[in-house]
Amino acid sequence: MHLPPRLREPLVLGGTMLRWVAIALPLGVVVGSAVALFLWSLDRATQARFDHPWLLWLLPVAGAAIGWMYLTVGSTADGGNNLVVDAIHDEGGGVPLRLAPLVLVGTLATHLCGGSAGREGTAVQMGAGLAGGLIRRLPGLDRRDAPTILMAGIAAGFGGVFGTPIAGTIFALEVLAIGRMRYGGILPCLVAAIAADRTCLAWGIGHTHYEVASLLSSPAAAHTAPFAWPLLGWAVAGGILFGLASMLFSELTHAVHAVFHRLVGRPLLRPVIGGCLVIALAWLLGTRDYLGLGVTNPDPDAVSITTAFQAGGARPWSWLWKIIFTAVTLGAGFKGGEVTPLFFIGATLGNTLAVLGGAPVDYLAALGFVAVFAGATNTPIACTVMAVELFGGGIVVHAAVACVLAYLCSGHTGIYLAQRIDTPKLAGRDAPLPSSLRDARTARSRR
Repeated sequence: MHLPPRLREPLVLGGTMLRWVAIALPLGVVVGSAVALFLWSLDRATQARFDHPWLLWLLPVAGAAIGWMYLTVGSTADGGNNLVVDAIHDEGGGVPLRLAPLVLVGTLATHLCGGSAGREGTAVQMGAGLAGGLIRRLPGLDRRDAPTILMAGIAAGFGGVFGTPIAGTIFALEVLAIGRMRYGGILPCLVAAIAADRTCLAWGIGHTHYEVASLLSSPAAAHTAPFAWPLLGWAVAGGILFGLASMLFSELTHAVHAVFHRLVGRPLLRPVIGGCLVIALAWLLGTRDYLGLGVTNPDPDAVSITTAFQAGGARPWSWLWKIIFTAVTLGAGFKGGEVTPLFFIGATLGNTLAVLGGAPVDYLAALGFVAVFAGATNTPIACTVMAVELFGGGIVVHAAVACVLAYLCSGHTGIYLAQRIDTPKLAGRDAPLPSSLRDARTARSRR
């Protein structure tokens, strides 16, 4: 039966939507189950480190084991998040399934022995690895489907590990290129992220809750409160400093990685030396506050993300020491993510600024929590939405101001080297263009 285009197009669209839901929903369930296993295992590894402080001395051994594992069976999997982003840009499914178990084991070993790393990178790589396995095994897929399925894997991993499915959806669309979002993948990313989050909760995995008591829960009330304008002023000042801190973190991590590769020719030795440096830093400072995730700590006098939301919960230079510990850990080749350390850096820097300026501590800690992340990943929209999912709607305007300014002030840099630049961060004829974008535009104009 021949149908006119006006009737045929909605039917084709509906069929396409059902097809993507049929792909993304089981992917989200599988990734959510894998993330639940990861978070449960990570809690056990972290608790074991707290219970047995001597495990820190095994960090160089763990580093050697991780290096050997990736050297013998890892192949391209050592590219991590950059491998995933490159695979999406190249429209291929070149993310091996083995990436998921490799990064899981590597991250758990890192945290068990005290390496300063996060969990977002692990969840994203697990999601992408499982999505890559699906691409190679699911019949009838077009090559052009592979990037969207990988994006759905990223959204599922991010949404599941933090309990923020909407932010996870936007993050997968926003992180690939500065200045451009791939809206074509919004439906599968949303379905996969929600499914992963719900699956994690179904497995009994909870997430850390943060309270910003200085802002009312109602957005309208927050806007009309007597202190709203002074708080927005702090959001502006804090956003600029949070952006500079995120740029420092990105540049230092890349620099440490480059120095290790230039000076240490044997890959197995890099994490061994890095582990020794982390031990030396902890010994010199006389504290273990900057090891591991840093979300919580059984020591009531220790600095952590949760204590940063309270007056006296951070030291003036806690944020800088966490940058150094994490840059050495990840730059040496240990596995894990960057985002939870970025949360720590932002929350403790916000705490310090609040104490110096007399602003509400929990307010600036919350803004730093998301804004440093926004500057380091160049994802201000996802981070603004994350602030709402974590802290409530009353913070949305303040978070948007801080995240956008951090994004602008971090320059055209970030923690993901494979992230491409589509448009400059500021519009206008006189806006500065990064050299990579200038070169690309010049090359296109000569064709």
